[in-house]
Amino acid sequence: MTLPETAEKFVRNLLKDKLSDSYTYHNFEHTKRVVASALELAESEVLSDEERSALELAAWFHDTGYINGPDKHENNSALIFNEFASENRVPPQTAALAEKLIRITEMCLEPDTTPEKIIRDADCSHFGSEKYQKIASLLREEWASQGRVYSDSEWAKGNLEMLTKWHKFHTDYARNHWQSQKEKNIASIQQKLKEMESEENPGNEKKKDKKKPDRGVETLFRVTLNNHTQLSQIADSKANILLSVNAIIISIALSTLIPKLDSPSNAHLVTPTFIMLMFSVISIIFAILATRPKVSSATYNPQDVANRKINLLFFGNFSKMPLADYQNAMKEMMDDRNYLYESLIKDLYLLGTVLERKYKLLRITYNIFMFGIISSVVAFVVAFKSY
Repeated sequence: MTLPETAEKFVRNLLKDKLSDSYTYHNFEHTKRVVASALELAESEVLSDEERSALELAAWFHDTGYINGPDKHENNSALIFNEFASENRVPPQTAALAEKLIRITEMCLEPDTTPEKIIRDADCSHFGSEKYQKIASLLREEWASQGRVYSDSEWAKGNLEMLTKWHKFHTDYARNHWQSQKEKNIASIQQKLKEMESEENPGNEKKKDKKKPDRGVETLFRVTLNNHTQLSQIADSKANILLSVNAIIISIALSTLIPKLDSPSNAHLVTPTFIMLMFSVISIIFAILATRPKVSSATYNPQDVANRKINLLFFGNFSKMPLADYQNAMKEMMDDRNYLYESLIKDLYLLGTVLERKYKLLRITYNIFMFGIISSVVAFVVAFKSY
């Protein structure tokens, strides 16, 4: 296996095992895109074998530092590469150059050498791609998961500023082959901004009849709802673990320990066994309470629907509504921005109250289990010593 193939395999496994799924942009797909762009640019330049090898290695490793978070990821990427280089006997000069190329991908730095210019252009090659909008939306989604949420207008202005003020292609190949598409992307963003401005009144206030929510708000609700769902799944998983562990304890006790308590010689084990089983049963009860569904089913009242007093997003509220009435109510909600937001906020709040109850019961369950294990062990030790 060649060194670039070894690097590719290492980076693929590293990102698969340690990179969070929330990184929708800075992931292995982005890495492959940067490597392909770097090799494409390298074909148009005169590079030594050492420079070409270092460039390809740097392209594979330039964003591996994201496994430790976005802060100082260039430095973390360089450290990860250095460890790889020492383990795979990368020539010292090649490794040093590759590390330098990884660090130069920081946007505030200015590239000087040809390899540095190549990797900077490769890292931003999507600026001159027809898929720019699609790729940029992945970065927006990634940032939203980190709490950096932007409205459509803010996102468009930020992209325009990046493309026009902060970024430029450094190699002749990129300027000749990618700059024209970059200009088209800039024009597309400018057109979108004009369309947004045309929807605003002279006071720069949004029209009251604008019905669709901003993309940033949609992302906020989607990410938050997804987090709530994952937290609920984690709670259920933890409760199921305790159910299984305590069920095993009870099963073993019933099959092996309790039948032997009839013997007078084992009378000293009755109390500790009872303590162990009692705490196991209590733990199971609380684990069941933590996972037991609690659904409030409301009676259907057309007046409540008209007055918007029920949550159309919760099945317990609409399950008894006729389909036609539910469809009409949902259409009304989708046509009214404030009504839609209020319903989503109410749904988030109710999910939060359910999570608070689950985790409270789960904490009690773990405390009971921990105290029960300690008490059982102490009881058995005392019983054996006093026997």
